[in-house]
Amino acid sequence: MNKDSKIYVAGHRGMVGSAIVANLIEKGFTNIITKTSNELDLTNQIAVANFFADEQPEYVFLAAAKVGGIVANNTYRAQFIYENMMIQNNVIHHSYLNNVKKLMFLGSSCIYPKLAPQPLKEEYLLTGLLEETNEPYAIAKIAGIKMCDAYRDQYGCNFISVMPTNLYGFNDNYDLQNSHVLPALLRKFHEAKLNNEEKVEVWGTGTPLREFLHATDMADACVFLMENYNDRGFVNIGSGKEISIKDLALLVKDIVGFKGTIYFNTEKPDGTPRKLMDVSKLKNLGWEYKISLKEGIENVYKTKFNS
Repeated sequence: MNKDSKIYVAGHRGMVGSAIVANLIEKGFTNIITKTSNELDLTNQIAVANFFADEQPEYVFLAAAKVGGIVANNTYRAQFIYENMMIQNNVIHHSYLNNVKKLMFLGSSCIYPKLAPQPLKEEYLLTGLLEETNEPYAIAKIAGIKMCDAYRDQYGCNFISVMPTNLYGFNDNYDLQNSHVLPALLRKFHEAKLNNEEKVEVWGTGTPLREFLHATDMADACVFLMENYNDRGFVNIGSGKEISIKDLALLVKDIVGFKGTIYFNTEKPDGTPRKLMDVSKLKNLGWEYKISLKEGIENVYKTKFNS
């Protein structure tokens, strides 16, 4: 990419998309296109067709998606598969029709089988059953990966895919019904601290292991791969480090300064027992994460709740 290349970031208001825009600006890119969902409905094929015909972007970061945590994924199953497939089908197809030089599709680590060997290697895709609660979302994301590969195979498109681990950062979603575990914990502990509550409920047993990456690091990896990776197949993006939900809750409790106790509600679902990415492919390409989990959570908490 040249500094004046026309770059479209789909989903620029989301946590990942906004971080990609910030990274591009920091690196000196000057011709970035963004559209809000009110300006451009990516599920509308005609609207997307008109946008690509008018704007003719050279590079596309497809970070737009309908996303959420366990509750949202399991509750809005039809919406998650429909909206995500519509968005990616429209953007990928019209990138091809309008000769986009390169597209990056952002997926999710939930594409991997529920009981896949750990750490998760890229070749484990489609080797087992998915986690039931987010299966529709995962299938949509798998379809996006395969669509990029298919357009590469048939049309020679330089369309690549990346699979981020669990992300957190600025512009995260803190809605307790729809958010992921880390922002939900931050909000729960913060509000419990303000209200002088005696305990905070955490879903599940606390034993599942999760990996987290700051969105700022994720964006840096995406721009790095957009400039340096041109092969078939996708690349895992993560830290390669994991932490139990119990230890994560204790870390958040300490950072927030909550003095009460933690109650693990074992009647609530745990989700996948373990989900650690194998990031050796990314490391071999020359990129590693920089922001530690403790540092990242402290920065997010200070910005969101104490600014």
